[in-house]
Amino acid sequence: MTKKNSGHKSAAVSRRKLLQAGAATLGATLGATAFPMPVIAQAKPFAGVTLRGASFQHRFFTLLQNYIPEFEAQTGMKVDLQLSAFPVYNQQANLELSSGGSAFDFVNVTFILAARWVAAGLLANLDEFTGDPNLTPAEWKPKDFVEGAQVPYRDTKGATYGYSWEGGAMVMGLSRMDLMEKKGLKIPKTFAELQEVCAAINGTDGVTGLVSFQLHHWCLPPYIQGFGGNIFRNPPTDIMPALNSPEAIQAIEFYANLLKNYAPKGVLTYTEDQARQALLTGRSNIFIHSSAWITPILMSGDSKVKDTARVVRMPAGPVRDFPAANSQGLGIPKNAKNKKAAWEFIKWALSPEISMRLVKEHGHSSVCRRSVIESEEYRKLNTVNGQDLGALYLEVLGLPAKGENYMAYRTVKEFPIVGDVLNKAFEQVATRQLPAQAAMNAAQEQAIANMRRAGTAL
Repeated sequence: MTKKNSGHKSAAVSRRKLLQAGAATLGATLGATAFPMPVIAQAKPFAGVTLRGASFQHRFFTLLQNYIPEFEAQTGMKVDLQLSAFPVYNQQANLELSSGGSAFDFVNVTFILAARWVAAGLLANLDEFTGDPNLTPAEWKPKDFVEGAQVPYRDTKGATYGYSWEGGAMVMGLSRMDLMEKKGLKIPKTFAELQEVCAAINGTDGVTGLVSFQLHHWCLPPYIQGFGGNIFRNPPTDIMPALNSPEAIQAIEFYANLLKNYAPKGVLTYTEDQARQALLTGRSNIFIHSSAWITPILMSGDSKVKDTARVVRMPAGPVRDFPAANSQGLGIPKNAKNKKAAWEFIKWALSPEISMRLVKEHGHSSVCRRSVIESEEYRKLNTVNGQDLGALYLEVLGLPAKGENYMAYRTVKEFPIVGDVLNKAFEQVATRQLPAQAAMNAAQEQAIANMRRAGTAL
């Protein structure tokens, strides 16, 4: 528990003082590095504070930990960052926030839990920090974050409760374009063409048509929406499950047939890494997942298919073209003891300077600042074999903010309950235990029952 905040009750340092300190640091630093230091340096209004933060394990934080000693030296603060496995973190953070605890000063705002935490008032309103020039200089640019990645972290009035550090844009990787060209096949742009390509390639040269992994409630919804259905009737306003709609049943059958007929044996238990390896080694031709898992076929030293690979938009459905997109954010618990100090950390961790360092020094491309993604440096690093991966990433990540927010199903607080039911139903269909109609009728009833037990009025 943090106990060293009593000396910082007047921590709102004047803007003039911060700018003076920032200018001094900037001048001293530019000689050693190409990136300016944050303006909080030298003023050190929070010196002595130990910030306690938590998230699930992710490469972003592994990389960020390399730079945290710089933040500590600049501010005089210590950062105690606890990283856990994804389900463990979500359970612990949910319990901590829901119980009104103050163990953490900053937390990861997990995409699928964001709406629940925001609606329940468990997070601090970050507009109070970005709206105060004494706390946030104009050059931090809160509007620089990709709009589609910020949608999950706003309430119904538009207030912001998190800033995104990771964007997930669903794209399609093809590892064996050489085989496809020999057969006269083009990159599939529709679901029907996807099935045709999978059928034509499967078994050729020991390659399976496609590969996937076990998180079906991430992989499957773009197919449900592509056929015209949805997870809920009209989220976020109408959260009645729609799992047994004709469109959802059609999508379940389509996706299950892809995996049953054209994927490796045991694919239903594949982890993300197993699927990624199948793509990188050319054992499977197609993998549709977040860009961070797909682009290594072009950029990783482990890829054996760099010369024959392509990364493109996932195929569109007969009704809609809704590739999935998500993001992960950083926020401050409402009862955190060191809110202003925590904001200094978030400001630093998600600054344009740190974002660009992650791109340039580590090739970490899934940042959410538009200015970085559109920069010449980013484009140079992420253009491979003539493919502008940054433009593709930005295009898909921004889609939910244009027109219909089709990812709303995933950010309503009821999604985790229904997502679990959908996962089990799909496994029953893919393993031929039940036909799609029966599995989805049962799933619909189960989802409604589980939601009512959790207190949702339907």
